Amino acid sequence: MRSVLLLFFVLVSLQAHAHLGSISGTVHDQATNLPLRGVTVQLTGLGKATLTNELGQFRFDGLVPSPYKLELSYVGFKSLLVDVVVREDQTTFLKTVLTSAPVELREVVVSSQRAHDQQLISSLDIRLRPITNSQEILRLVPGLFIGQHAGGGKAEQIFLRGFDLDHGTDIRLTVDGMPVNMVSHAHGQGYADLHFVIPELVEGADFKKGPYHTDKGNFSTAGWVDFRTKTALDHSFAKLEVGQYNTYRAVAGLDLLGSKGRAKNQSAYLASEYSYSDSYFDNPQHFKRVNVVGKYHGHLTPNTNLTLTGSTFWSKWNHSGQIPDRAVESGLIGFFGSIDPSEGGETSRTNLNAQLVTVTPRNHIIKNQFFYSNYNFELYSNFTFFKEDSVNGDQIRQKEHRNLFGYNGSYSTQTNIGKTRWTTTLGAQYRQDITNHTELSHTKNRVETLNRIKFGNINEINAAAYADELIQLSDQFTLNAGVRVDYFRSQYEDLLVVPPTTKRATQAIVSPKLNLYYTINPRFQLYLNTGKGFHSNDARVVTAQDGPLRRTGQILPGAYGSDLGVLVKPFPKLLINAAAWYLWMEQEFVYVGDEGVVEPSGRSRRQGIDVSVRYQLTRNLYADIDLNTAKPRAIDAEVSQNYLPLAPTFTSTGGLSLQTAYGLNGSIRYRYMGDRPANEDNSIVASGYFVTDLQANYTKHRYNIGLSVQNLLNTRWKETQFATESRLQGESAPVDEIHFTPGTPFFARLSLTYFW
Repeated sequence: MRSVLLLFFVLVSLQAHAHLGSISGTVHDQATNLPLRGVTVQLTGLGKATLTNELGQFRFDGLVPSPYKLELSYVGFKSLLVDVVVREDQTTFLKTVLTSAPVELREVVVSSQRAHDQQLISSLDIRLRPITNSQEILRLVPGLFIGQHAGGGKAEQIFLRGFDLDHGTDIRLTVDGMPVNMVSHAHGQGYADLHFVIPELVEGADFKKGPYHTDKGNFSTAGWVDFRTKTALDHSFAKLEVGQYNTYRAVAGLDLLGSKGRAKNQSAYLASEYSYSDSYFDNPQHFKRVNVVGKYHGHLTPNTNLTLTGSTFWSKWNHSGQIPDRAVESGLIGFFGSIDPSEGGETSRTNLNAQLVTVTPRNHIIKNQFFYSNYNFELYSNFTFFKEDSVNGDQIRQKEHRNLFGYNGSYSTQTNIGKTRWTTTLGAQYRQDITNHTELSHTKNRVETLNRIKFGNINEINAAAYADELIQLSDQFTLNAGVRVDYFRSQYEDLLVVPPTTKRATQAIVSPKLNLYYTINPRFQLYLNTGKGFHSNDARVVTAQDGPLRRTGQILPGAYGSDLGVLVKPFPKLLINAAAWYLWMEQEFVYVGDEGVVEPSGRSRRQGIDVSVRYQLTRNLYADIDLNTAKPRAIDAEVSQNYLPLAPTFTSTGGLSLQTAYGLNGSIRYRYMGDRPANEDNSIVASGYFVTDLQANYTKHRYNIGLSVQNLLNTRWKETQFATESRLQGESAPVDEIHFTPGTPFFARLSLTYFW
């Protein structure tokens, strides 16, 4: 009897299930006809929601036959409400398009779907604060500060979460997934030059702070940023810009396929940029930069798309370098003067990037990416003037020729077991850097080579594999767990010895991650991020048989971090993201490319609080503020000697942004960095600064008129500062004090953009 009853209930349940229906569909951008990834799709009143995948697809299964309402929302687009009827044993298909609209914070949803990948802050910022120059690209990340100290052509110095990251030692930067950081660079480990990116082509910036993502490996200790360039242009454009200090810039983007291409789900464009500026220094920079970019996007099959990007970049400049306080105070030079006016550099980079994404009928996602870069770099600097050579001076040349190629691949599946959704991702990555004649030399007047300090060839491989599990246990609770394995093989051929010698070193490291998210409702989410990362080191140091890395076994010292945070919307038009964070590092060996030596700083600890607030004051006016505190300390040093030089302890940025329906838009913004120690005992202090910028635009269908003002209040400030021991010509002994690069004075630029 029990068997009969059990069979009866099974048959009834199967019959009931057989009469259920489904909804599937796609979401596209009306302007470009390209699929939109990450659109929130909700079944109104049922509490069911999902996000569109890489091809803009979504699906709901197991629905009782009935009328439903679907609500689609995406930052920067008008929300859409769609009526749909589900019938027995059928899948109802919808093809929807979203149109651009002013940002409404009330429509921003704190979602439990893909909680680990939520990018609410960055999505809002890119819509409200369009990028107008290359410096603003990096400033999109809350709490990230930059400083330029060698002319407009050199990569900026980066500061984040209690780190002086130099030019990229512990922050991973990518563009469309292609690496920007250069391993074992002539100027220093992780050197990241983003100037090959045309600002007008940046569509978004995904970022996270901390080593919590399995697909992000080398350099991601403090965090990572992936800049996404536009897949298609809404329209062709040409832009002319003119500013103070003989500043000129021309940018153009040409939509190659137009509406005919969009009808076939294809797009292609070609863009170029030319910049020139003498800048505000007494010694004119004669800065020149050329960029050319081409991009194609199309569907090989209905479920497979291909994106091809090619670009080339060249830049050349003079610069005034860092100057000592005493030279300005004594009247030897002015605030914008120079000690060695022959400093400067030249660099170029050519990139090829191919991305292939396939979504199978069972919603499995396969990603393949291949990239290649040819890179050249030459820089002349003088940091100590006449300390080492009282006759010829201490100018150095850093130079390299590099070929970089690699692969990123992943395979993701999604499985539903009851109300639990499992997303499994397996990935593999490979990167190889081959440099020829990487050089550090003592030079004179940018012409004569006096002595080669380092000269050799580098061949470095980084191979990695990772497994990641994202489990949505309920509508409220999400768990992400993963593990990553990185393998490094470093090789250095020293060409200064006869015969040349080649040394190698290998090491692997395992990095586990665990992240928890509890979404109480669409307005409140708690999260705990934990994970292990690592600090990588220059191949020239790693391979040294008697070097400090070999002696301690710390070729890849570990970094352990955690964030405890909250994402909350207490009111419909107010969004707050706050986190208390902690990061512990086993070792911080730093290769000083300017001297060819290693500076070990031992174990370190950093902790702090990050707060980001976004508030819509009126229909057209938005406010934002970021507050970031940090307490960076060396663990093994005495209390009075445990400061980490130049590490920021308090920073803040914020401003007001205006967007109106009749074409007037703009922003006024500030950035503040507090005083910070410049050396280990805090006896030398790097002075803080407060700088205000203004941007105003008047946009119509065919044109845009823009005004950009840096340092609106004409504040005199020091952009980068270092405690350096140097000797000026005629001095009897070196002096250890602040050396700085002056920050931009009042700098206004006008632009005119024409669309067609």
